[in-house]
Amino acid sequence: MRKQLTAIIEKGEKGWYVALCPEFDIASQGETIEKAKANLKEAVSLFLECAPKEEIEERFQDEIFITSIEVATLA
Repeated sequence: MRKQLTAIIEKGEKGWYVALCPEFDIASQGETIEKAKANLKEAVSLFLECAPKEEIEERFQDEIFITSIEVATLA
């Protein structure tokens, strides 16, 4: 069975990219966006293969909302 999950990727320190899967609160990184995404996919896959079913169910967040907000800046 396959499941669509969220990958949030942002540029981190020293030019590396940090990738987060908020459904399981799992993160990874890579030198490129593609590598960060691939590393995150591997990390989530390994978690799902190795973690007990109870932990997977406990950590899984099925209501993830991605939106934007507008705030005033001082600059």
